[in-house]
Amino acid sequence: MEAWSYRVRERLRVAFSLGAILLLFSLTAALVRVPMLPDTFFSVTMATIWFINMLQGSLFGMVGLFPPRYSTLFMSGQGLAGIFAALAMLLSILSNSGERSAALGYFITPCVATLGTLLCYLLLPHLEFARFYLNRSQSDNLETKQEVLSSTDMNDLEVDRKFIGEPEESQQRSSVLNVFKKIWLMAACVTCVFAVTLSVFPVITVRVRTVYTDSAAWDKVFTCVCCFIVFNAMDLVGRSAPSLVQWPSKESRVFPVAVLSRVVFIPLLMMCNVQDSRLSVFRHVFRHDGAFVTIMALFSFSNGYLASLCMAYAPQLVRSKDCETAGSLMTFFLVLGLALGASFSFLLGQLV
Repeated sequence: MEAWSYRVRERLRVAFSLGAILLLFSLTAALVRVPMLPDTFFSVTMATIWFINMLQGSLFGMVGLFPPRYSTLFMSGQGLAGIFAALAMLLSILSNSGERSAALGYFITPCVATLGTLLCYLLLPHLEFARFYLNRSQSDNLETKQEVLSSTDMNDLEVDRKFIGEPEESQQRSSVLNVFKKIWLMAACVTCVFAVTLSVFPVITVRVRTVYTDSAAWDKVFTCVCCFIVFNAMDLVGRSAPSLVQWPSKESRVFPVAVLSRVVFIPLLMMCNVQDSRLSVFRHVFRHDGAFVTIMALFSFSNGYLASLCMAYAPQLVRSKDCETAGSLMTFFLVLGLALGASFSFLLGQLV
């Protein structure tokens, strides 16, 4: 009965979060048709995004309660959202639609996606095949728990109970500070990953121009295809890759080195064919379109892969009772990385 009540609460929590996100996206889409100053619309949109990020943080905290592959799926979903936005931008360019129509299309896309997600989530427990696999999963967890009780001592039980899925009332939650002490390295890594990414994408990357200026059609879609679509596609591949291979391991010293090494992408992208660049000496180092696409592909893949590993590793470093706290903390530091990168991008934009 207690486990059933716990599952009901979590389902209501997810449904409420998705419903609130849908409402916020719908509000923003409706405001497109309301006459208002650009600064006012921008402020309202930023406030809406802030609330949406809060709700996503709540959902991500729940992902920490489950095995690492669920974190990978959640990160992959975020990458897929980027592809939707890039394709919407491409369709807007090709259709020559007006600004208001394009903006309306951009905001309606997440409304449809969120509504579909909410309906699928509500429908899933009522499907026979879903009940079959959910019940089988619970049976497997109980059998595993009995095997562990018969073959290990109580100290080893903690590892197996981490992803059993039942609330552990006997455990007390650790303080946020204690949880942070265990995951601080992963928190620093995810902050660094997104700070590096946002410092040059898109403020620098959108200024890169094609060398084939004689082709008006290609010049028109170059930024959308080579910057946004390439980035989001390879970012999605990177976010999905940890479901197949997870290297380096969370204990390896190579992991933070790999995260820090992404700083090299900042000068590499600044050396591409950036329009009106002040660094004219380095402008032609990676002038060709192929060089820019290659750098962007490696840049975006490493972003998705390392970020997904960080989010998957953090809950593994704490007790099962503290996984939700770890997930929420990682979401906070992810957003912190975005904020730091966006702030640093103003400096790089002036430099280039």
